[in-house]
Amino acid sequence: MEWNISIIQMDIVFGDPKQNFLAAEKWIKEACAGKQTDIVILPELWTTGYDLPQLDTIADKHAEKAISFLQHLARSYQVHIIGGSVANKKEDGIFNTLLVINKEGELIHTYDKLHLFKLMDEHLYLQSGTATGLFQLNGETAAGLICYDIRFPEWVRTHTSKGANVLFVSAEWPLARLAHWRALLIARAIENQCYVVACNRSGSDPANVFAGHSMIIDPWGEIVGEAGENSEILARTIDLAKVSEVRNMIPIFSDRRPEYYG
Repeated sequence: MEWNISIIQMDIVFGDPKQNFLAAEKWIKEACAGKQTDIVILPELWTTGYDLPQLDTIADKHAEKAISFLQHLARSYQVHIIGGSVANKKEDGIFNTLLVINKEGELIHTYDKLHLFKLMDEHLYLQSGTATGLFQLNGETAAGLICYDIRFPEWVRTHTSKGANVLFVSAEWPLARLAHWRALLIARAIENQCYVVACNRSGSDPANVFAGHSMIIDPWGEIVGEAGENSEILARTIDLAKVSEVRNMIPIFSDRRPEYYG
């Protein structure tokens, strides 16, 4: 099976959901206009950016507005949407929630970010999730991860050991650690023999300049496509048959010895 994927590497207006919804709609329309696009993916916290002190006011209650918005676009363009993540206000706190909408406009999965990044004060304003990012999309097993999650290989392996062939990563990764972003994503692809589709944001906020460099990496660790630092759409086609080819050639999953890993 082949998937035509468009990564929306967009700038995010700090603390202004209204402007960010308008921008996301423009980008998704552009990604789908006149071409076959199966999946689009948005960056982390694309509705608000990292305006964490204001989240109690600007977070989306139960992510209802973002879900409805993405459902409409998915049905309109007949495209699956990995809806990045949004600040999701629930009864027990605010969560950084990744949304997955299929082309019929159905919400098929949500994932609350497990690993909160203390260096950017996430733990002061957000609650940590507890469930995995695994989901089924068009008959294929995939997983969603959010930014800091990629620094935890055991969390990533939790998903690929249960069948994930594609890892979708939404992020707001700073330019100061661009080398880490690239190395970690490539490593996650190689050690899990899967595709990695990683969407980072562009631009800056009052405290950070972000790296861009969204990437699509194949199961050999080869870079299929990489964006620059500015806002753009990175569009590539991936062939999911390559996952089983690589896993059959070097059978790391059957050769694992987890009983000795402690």
